Amino acid sequence: MPRPSAFDRALLGGRSPDAFLSRCWQREPLLIRGAIPALRGLPDRRALADLASRDDVESRLVEVVEGRWSMKHGPFARLPRRRRDWTLLVQGVNLHDPRVDAVMRRFDFVSSMRLDDVMMSFAVDGGGVGPHLDSYDVFLLQVQGRRRWRWRRSPSTSAHAKAVVDGVPLKLLANFAPDDEAILEPGDMLYLPPSCAHEGVAIGDCVTASIGFRAPSWNALTQEFLFAMAERSWPDGRHADAGRRATRKPAAIDPSMLASIERTLGAIRWNRHDIEDFVGRHFSEPKPDVYFDPPRPKSLARFAARAARGGLVLDLRTVLLYRGSRGYIAGEPFALPGTSRAALGRLADRRALDADATAALLADHAAAALLHRWWTDGWIHFA
Repeated sequence: MPRPSAFDRALLGGRSPDAFLSRCWQREPLLIRGAIPALRGLPDRRALADLASRDDVESRLVEVVEGRWSMKHGPFARLPRRRRDWTLLVQGVNLHDPRVDAVMRRFDFVSSMRLDDVMMSFAVDGGGVGPHLDSYDVFLLQVQGRRRWRWRRSPSTSAHAKAVVDGVPLKLLANFAPDDEAILEPGDMLYLPPSCAHEGVAIGDCVTASIGFRAPSWNALTQEFLFAMAERSWPDGRHADAGRRATRKPAAIDPSMLASIERTLGAIRWNRHDIEDFVGRHFSEPKPDVYFDPPRPKSLARFAARAARGGLVLDLRTVLLYRGSRGYIAGEPFALPGTSRAALGRLADRRALDADATAALLADHAAAALLHRWWTDGWIHFA
């Protein structure tokens, strides 16, 4: 996995990550020719069809027949035989293919909290999902074949530009007016910031990878935070009003009860630690359809001996985050052992530790116990 010191500038068209983030990120599209020239071994039509046949993989099939759009959700036992106008979309391919995960990790100059997943599509001639908007940043990487992309150079902000077609199972833009276009060949890539209208149409059979970034809405994030806070210990007891007087207006809001509720809710507080803990749990938690495969049990001693010989790697589905003395893995918090904090940080950043680094880390009993538990849960594996 390339580190910042060995960053391949071809990925961003000769730009450094800092230059790209300051000029293009969330501002304007960028077409990059030859971003990743060698794309051997990535999933093709057959591999994507195999993934789409599984019930633990999210997939969709979009078709256009005589101008009418349809969308079906997988799993799919077979794909259409027609040679035109359909697209298979497979979500989270990086969770199942280490080569796709390696492509996604090239973009780790953006925080892991933002990096989401890779959706891959196989399309026959004329296939696509119509003109639409995405609410997140995306890199559209051409893997096989060719696709014609048309897009707007600036994000859509007006209600007219965001209006969608009625009666269609997709959010197709009713007033799509592109002002740029290009045909992407294998290895070419198009970056689009949020809300940039775009449309891609396959020219013959093609495979495209979409590297997407998380962009949770403030509404959703606020709800999740309040739900998390609700699991803490809130004020005990119930509303009490001994000595109250009779009322002649039973439907009027009771001022004494209102004041009691206001005092109780006003006493609820959270601090920076609570927010950090929520962020670590929330952004490291696996998606609802993600499951881990625990290995056959080993004692701590046998685990340590095996890990020290070859090193450790994070599972493709594992997100490991850290801040200060706290770490978060798969939605669970843990204390970072002081003597091993730097090594566990390297494991989180690089997603792997070689044999020497692993052996040194296992010398710390607290760190060894952590790693053994993570391995038992299927969150890390022997390299």
